[in-house]
Amino acid sequence: MLKGIPKILPPELLKVLCEMGHGDRLVIADGNFPSESIGRNARVIRMDGHGCTEVLKAILQLFPLDTYVEKPVHLMEVVPGDQVGTPIWKEYEACIAAEDSRGASAVGYLERFAFYEKAGTAYAVIATGESALYANVMLQKGVV
Repeated sequence: MLKGIPKILPPELLKVLCEMGHGDRLVIADGNFPSESIGRNARVIRMDGHGCTEVLKAILQLFPLDTYVEKPVHLMEVVPGDQVGTPIWKEYEACIAAEDSRGASAVGYLERFAFYEKAGTAYAVIATGESALYANVMLQKGVV
């Protein structure tokens, strides 16, 4: 056991977070995201029993967001024509604001296939059991 480490984070994920360098990307994926195919060149870590918000909150306690880019956090835009709400985005903004002074201004949005393309270059993908739609979030690591 270690002190100060959120208990939700498994050892494998802690190792990956430590291995990542400045500019590396991490995807926290909802249950509908094609984690294994998009992450075929990355480390895929399964956290099926958890939601994206709780995983994001725990990671941001340890993971510095990149201060050299305007938007170190990206969400997948709602596809035009989809009639769905995205209340989880407000939860994400609150998690980010708790750890980064930029708050919601650190968040950018990518069209679905642009998100997939950028996610394909991620160092790691965390596959969660999140059931909210458009709940995928991509973080770019900064420096301590």
